[in-house]
Amino acid sequence: MAGQEASGDPALRRTLSVWSAVGVSVALMAPSMAVNINPQGTAAAVGRAVPLAFLLATVGVLLIAHTFVRLAQRFSHAGSVYAFVGVTLGPRAGSVAGWLNAGTYVFFGAVTATAAGIFLTDLARKVASPNELPDWVAFVSGWLVLAAVWWLAAREIKGGATVLLVTEGLTVMLILVVAAITLGKVIAGHTPGGQHLDMSVFSVAPGTSVSTVFLGIVFGFLSFAGFEAAATLGEETEAPRRNIPRAILGTALFGGMFFVTVTAIEMMAFGTDSAGVAAFAKSDALMGDIAEQYVAPWLSYVIVVGATFSAAACCLASVVGASRLLFALSRDGIGPAALAAVHPRRNIPHVAAAAAVAAVFAIQAIGWVALRARPFDVFSIAATAGTLILLVAYALATLGAVRLLFLARDTQIRKSEVILPLLGLALLGYTLYRNVIPWPHGSAVWGPCLAVAVLVLVVAGVLARPVAAREAGVKLIAQQGF
Repeated sequence: MAGQEASGDPALRRTLSVWSAVGVSVALMAPSMAVNINPQGTAAAVGRAVPLAFLLATVGVLLIAHTFVRLAQRFSHAGSVYAFVGVTLGPRAGSVAGWLNAGTYVFFGAVTATAAGIFLTDLARKVASPNELPDWVAFVSGWLVLAAVWWLAAREIKGGATVLLVTEGLTVMLILVVAAITLGKVIAGHTPGGQHLDMSVFSVAPGTSVSTVFLGIVFGFLSFAGFEAAATLGEETEAPRRNIPRAILGTALFGGMFFVTVTAIEMMAFGTDSAGVAAFAKSDALMGDIAEQYVAPWLSYVIVVGATFSAAACCLASVVGASRLLFALSRDGIGPAALAAVHPRRNIPHVAAAAAVAAVFAIQAIGWVALRARPFDVFSIAATAGTLILLVAYALATLGAVRLLFLARDTQIRKSEVILPLLGLALLGYTLYRNVIPWPHGSAVWGPCLAVAVLVLVVAGVLARPVAAREAGVKLIAQQGF
């Protein structure tokens, strides 16, 4: 920060507490939204073994969290992965990781704005107009949510982060209450369709290969995506090298316990037979449907409303994360100079935030108008593309951690810890491999194709500007005090 101020570069101020950082990470992870709409994508690939896929995703995320914790203990920068990788593997690799991470947050903005629209449309159909509302209403509803996100993103994040954390916390508590009641009825056998306690949800069904689980694990990683978002507030959080690692690790641990437990209850509540799995995959809001069947119909409306707020909060956190990355990249000369502007009173990169919102809108509009895709198709395509490029950025950060912490002379870290990032790399690598080999067909091809296209464009763009990358590397070193 001192280096930035001395050089005249735009700088952010440290005004956020550890809870603000937790708020952004939890909001971007959006657990109450995720358990309502992400497991359906996993079920399409792995059937009843959704909780198993989420358990494997939890292991992978905790291994990755180790990397982010160790790097955040040494670096505090609005560029997050861009800074982590840039300092450890070099400015070109850092630039690639930074643009990929920014792209991920933009894709997730489209995912969550669309999810909010889907939830609102589902609620309207249940309450007022069953079977009368066309699918495109979800896009329009999502754009109304996106407009509210733009308004909030153009203001200081401190108050917004508190609202994000409180809203998400209340919805998560309600989901846990419904899950506990549902589990009690499943154990007691008081279920609408003869469902019962069935631990087969942690195993693959006959005829399904174990490797297929790694096709469904993408939606598990998607549910966790953003757990590291606190790192983008490294220049705005007090005592960042202590508080940011706490926020990252705490969010990952909570997410793992929540997702594995709730998805297991969800699958058992729907039933592990073919009919139950099919109904599970077709649900527009899993916990809303479970609340309607197992607790009280009116409670399903409350949960869907809560999931809508969760999706909107996640969209806001996505825009916040993307804007900080765009700001950091542009401040160092790798992006347009206009995106490095900081509002003089509100202490936020307002131009970068507007650019992120515009990109989210463009993804949804292209999906609807050009591809004629349904809202859930846009959700799935953007989710797959965003998650795959995020895994590449995670892999680069993990490689950087191995080089810095274990190959260099760092006496603060036990060398035996190297097994953790290496295991993380293996899991990331196999997940990426399994999702592109064999190359998918039909509608499933759009997500991987889009991810490959973004990766190629980012790498080509960075390689075309070697001088800018070198200058950015010099700035990164100076900013971190090396």
